[in-house]
Amino acid sequence: MASRLEINFVRLLSRCESIASVKRGEAEWRLEKYVGALEEMLVALRKNPSKPTPEVLTEYTRKVDFLKGLLEAEKLSSATEKALANQFLAPGRTPTIANERMPATKMVHMQTKARCTGEMRDELVFLCRGLPLDERQSAAELDAVLQHHHNLQEKLAEDMLNLARNLKNNTLAAQNIIKQDNQTLSQSMRQADLNFEKLKTESERLEQHTKKSVNWLLWLMLILVSFTFISMILFIRIFPRLR
Repeated sequence: MASRLEINFVRLLSRCESIASVKRGEAEWRLEKYVGALEEMLVALRKNPSKPTPEVLTEYTRKVDFLKGLLEAEKLSSATEKALANQFLAPGRTPTIANERMPATKMVHMQTKARCTGEMRDELVFLCRGLPLDERQSAAELDAVLQHHHNLQEKLAEDMLNLARNLKNNTLAAQNIIKQDNQTLSQSMRQADLNFEKLKTESERLEQHTKKSVNWLLWLMLILVSFTFISMILFIRIFPRLR
């Protein structure tokens, strides 16, 4: 069950994601203050005895770092720098609240990329209005080059995502194989212990049986010797020595 601190952290994180999803003015200060509070709560959450699992803490850290990077990118002067900084942001992988179909930080990332691309095009259009025809063509070519690089970055991000997904699947498969091998090894060790106990029991029974056989043989030899001795005495008594 989530602690009170974690519940408040999730609520504030959801509020920050909601604020980040809309275009803000320069006078908007709440998001920066809220993100600072999130950092402090995240530090306290790591020290809390009833802290969440390491995977959940990693996801929380990822979302807070994304919001921090988003604020830092918005402080840049040009749209090109903003777009470049936005490319290196890593949104969260899981929804913050239950009713989200897509992680809110991922949606904010997509909206921010689209906004930066629009600002870059607006800058190019503004610059092209006062340029000669040749320079306008150069600007159009630059716009095409930027769009090409943007498409390449999108493809690279998608390839990296697929690679990470495949790596995760391979890791899970390897973990399952190792788990099955460990189970098989445990069963073999238990069977070996059972076989050893059975062998020990049979060895004790064989030893007892061997001791019994030796005792019977000894008694039989004693009886045979005694019978021979008595027979000789009787023979001597019955058949005296000839004179």
